Amino acid sequence: MSRTEEFEELRPLLFSIAYRILGSVSEAEDAVQETWLRFQASPARPRSVRAFLSATVTRIAIDVLRSARVRREEYLGPWLPEPLLADPYEDPERSAELADSVSTAALLLLERLSPLERAVFVLREVFGFGFPEVAAAVGRSEAACRQLAVRARRHMTEGRPRFEADRREREALASRFFDALREGDVAGLQELLAADVSMVGDGGGKAPQLARAVAGAGNVARLLASVFPRMALIDVAFEPHDVNGEPGAIFRDRDGKVLHTLALDVLDGRIQTIRAVINPDKLGHVGPVADAWAIDREARRAR
Repeated sequence: MSRTEEFEELRPLLFSIAYRILGSVSEAEDAVQETWLRFQASPARPRSVRAFLSATVTRIAIDVLRSARVRREEYLGPWLPEPLLADPYEDPERSAELADSVSTAALLLLERLSPLERAVFVLREVFGFGFPEVAAAVGRSEAACRQLAVRARRHMTEGRPRFEADRREREALASRFFDALREGDVAGLQELLAADVSMVGDGGGKAPQLARAVAGAGNVARLLASVFPRMALIDVAFEPHDVNGEPGAIFRDRDGKVLHTLALDVLDGRIQTIRAVINPDKLGHVGPVADAWAIDREARRAR
């Protein structure tokens, strides 16, 4: 195969590695493109193209993450990963690890790790790379990488003392949730929410958002039942769609432009967390982005 063909065959893997390290679709795409430029400029063909490209995209992603962490500390309001509608990489032997690692909850836990811990965890625990490959990718000894993997695994496990719902249960619950949302049914919504449910919105100061997370089944149900019927008056609609492998939806204005995404975190038969990404900078890869401020003003006038 030509270099271009080899690279395109591995592009889904490279993007999936970079996205899990960075939590950003746009930054992951940039890291993959920079990897291609370095591969193209390499005078010699590596013995293992997969190992070379995986190591290159990992190093680039680590560097990007180190600078991004400063920006995230100064971020206005809660920070959420950019929504991913479909993971391009598939591996039947690691399907469970891949699905779990791309969830919003898992990506937020990965944010707690150092860049090196995060990269080692992603390569080793998610994609099953051997420690020699991991060590070569992050520029540390195998022994050091084993220690990094143990620490990362412990942090991830401590952060997720939970039982995952199976896919059919989640989809059935999400279907009932969105039916109740359309109808503005407070009681119907509250029945589906965990008692300590929280709702979080990421606007980044660039779109209307909640002043703080809303907690409690009653509070969240009343907020949802009051907001969506008002938005429906100005032809805002939503289409159910998996977001980061979780049940969710894409909300659009009357022209079909993206207003925000919504993802539901389900466990123990109830919705535990509702996360909305409203920041327009994080939605461009989903489609043309709506003017959230204009929609908010129009919705207020329509009340």
